[in-house]
Amino acid sequence: MYPIRTPELTLVKDMFKRFYFVLAISAALACKAAPARPVTVPGSNNLEPSEQQSMICKTVAKFISQYNYKKVELNDSLSAVIYDRYIKSLDEGHNYLIASDIKDFDKYKNSLTDDIKNGNLNDIYYIFNVFQKRYTERIKYSIAQLDKTFDFTQKESFTYDRADLPWVATEADMNAEWTKRVKYDMLNLTLASTDMAKNKEKLKKRYEDLLVQNNKLNSNDVFQIFMDDFTNAIDPHTNYFDPFHAAQFNMEMSRSLQGIGATLETKNEYISIQSLVAGGPADKSHQINVGDRILAVAQGKDGEFQDIIGWRIDNAIKLIRGTKGTLVKLKILPQGKTAADQPKIVEIIREKIVLKDQLVKQEIKTYNNNGKTYKIGVINVPAFYADFAAHRAGDPNYQSTTRDMRLVIDTLKRAGVDGIVVDLRQNGGGALDEAISLTGLFIKTGPVVQVRDTRNEIDAQKDEDPSIAYSGPMAVLIDRFSASASEIFAGAIQDYGRGLIIGTQSYGKGTVQNQVDLDKIITPSVAEQLGLTKSKTVSTGSENMFGQLNLTIAKFYRISGNSTQHKGVIPDISFPSLIPLDKYGEDTEPSALPFDIIPKSDYVKVGDFSGVIPQLTKMHDQRVSTNTGYKALVQSVEDFKKAEKEKTVSLNQEQLKKQRAEDEQKTLDRDNSVRISLGLKPLKKGDPKPKKEDLDPLKLEAGQILIDYINLDNKVTRVGVPAKKF
Repeated sequence: MYPIRTPELTLVKDMFKRFYFVLAISAALACKAAPARPVTVPGSNNLEPSEQQSMICKTVAKFISQYNYKKVELNDSLSAVIYDRYIKSLDEGHNYLIASDIKDFDKYKNSLTDDIKNGNLNDIYYIFNVFQKRYTERIKYSIAQLDKTFDFTQKESFTYDRADLPWVATEADMNAEWTKRVKYDMLNLTLASTDMAKNKEKLKKRYEDLLVQNNKLNSNDVFQIFMDDFTNAIDPHTNYFDPFHAAQFNMEMSRSLQGIGATLETKNEYISIQSLVAGGPADKSHQINVGDRILAVAQGKDGEFQDIIGWRIDNAIKLIRGTKGTLVKLKILPQGKTAADQPKIVEIIREKIVLKDQLVKQEIKTYNNNGKTYKIGVINVPAFYADFAAHRAGDPNYQSTTRDMRLVIDTLKRAGVDGIVVDLRQNGGGALDEAISLTGLFIKTGPVVQVRDTRNEIDAQKDEDPSIAYSGPMAVLIDRFSASASEIFAGAIQDYGRGLIIGTQSYGKGTVQNQVDLDKIITPSVAEQLGLTKSKTVSTGSENMFGQLNLTIAKFYRISGNSTQHKGVIPDISFPSLIPLDKYGEDTEPSALPFDIIPKSDYVKVGDFSGVIPQLTKMHDQRVSTNTGYKALVQSVEDFKKAEKEKTVSLNQEQLKKQRAEDEQKTLDRDNSVRISLGLKPLKKGDPKPKKEDLDPLKLEAGQILIDYINLDNKVTRVGVPAKKF
């Protein structure tokens, strides 16, 4: 998901002009086409779609049909894909719906795309209402089972993963499955406590809470689920976000929000404070603490309080967040106080909160190698973020990955590091401009990435800044969840021969998304026909009614000509993948675009590691062959693969207890192997895990590989620069 640079922006503006005209002509009649409501399902809450959702659905469908890079036709074959995704989203484990339900739903399998184009969501809501009825039946059945006596001495097993099994044939068969499921839940509690009465009470409360949460589901939830399945059937990165989730997405991109600086959670129907942002308004008030419960919220000095007990957390967040400088009043019940106690009123002025724990961070690792001490700076880059709103407003101190990285590099250079490892593991990407400018910190000038749009026009996007923030030895650490902008940066560093790429094959996300504000597409006259009036929302501090479409409009290519799509970046020196490569990655997505190649850009390599990679790999292999911590990680990967194949669990108390004890001991032994390899004291069973310990042998090994390179005599050749200065 990337802000688009000039050529793509022009394309999007053209799209807006043409699409606006189409909607203005057709909306008046089209919005009346859908039937009034879905078929009623006895025993369900019977949620219904709105005319607003119908309009959004049609708008998204037209946009995708005309402007998505993949150029997918909304036909019967796509309808079947959307249908399968939707059923999987509702009941992936085949735990609620029965075979007769699926047979009933199959009549919609080839008609969903027609429904989408017409904005007819009634069939979708009917399917959901049937599912919700089945869900409620299962939970109520579970509660009824708690009156029975449980026998944990039988040789019996429970199949907890039924995703690959046929749908359960009858309700009686489903009851038999859920009898075992309840027994398994109770057995888990029994292993921790033998007080059966308390265990039954605890499990009953858990099931009742599930019913409460299920009853809080609303029409927007159904719409968001279905739109996810529709858009992801087109490609994995075309997404629709309702206004709340659009605000969440943009908050992630900017690494900032406007509010009170608190993380919330739901506990026993209360919205509670889970954590406070250090230095945020809530923290600075000294009147709010972790564990406090928020009973009600009011806007402004004279606003009336709105009770939020029992609310969904996202709805509570909408009230509490708001525009910087505005006042919000909270009615707080402090931790330890009962409902009979007098709550206190806290007034807080909202501020812009920078999520500092999600920004670029640095640390220095010290190594002793052949009697010599080396310092390696490790820079963790969690995302390619930028506060675009602050930048547009002219804020000279706006937050961005490149700006933060430059400051960190200056700090590390002053500390006299011998090399730098840029850690991009778990970095799912972000802003395209940031990937380009970040690459520019390590090269003089030149192309960084190529972008091909829907017109097959190719634009080589360049770093134009000749300054270099760091010219010393560097490595880039990647894993399977390094995606998109991470792959652009890592691929450019690799193509230029600027640094070593270490880790595992990256995700393979090589597509460009443009964020389309649907409020700028659906005209005011259309909104008026739907009986809708735009109002300022508390959650975002800006007008938003129809949400946001992230539309795939182009494809990334490395400057070498290879697409990052599907194949990702292959490291120069490989680590074992702690993330299953066959479960996660673009090449596991059925709707993903293929890998392909275009002509390479006009660029000059600054180095070539091909001559030293075999030697570095050999040194790495020799070192890790005797490293118990590294071998323990490799074993954990094998154990995970083995565990994934298991679909059943024993319901015999002694057998399950023995199996759990063996698994716990195995995990403890493996963790201790890692700890010992890192020079840390091993733990005993029951010992609390120390906080803030760095148990990451892969990061340390990446630094060691960089030191191996620094000590090689035949270093990479740099164009115009003696090797010793690298």
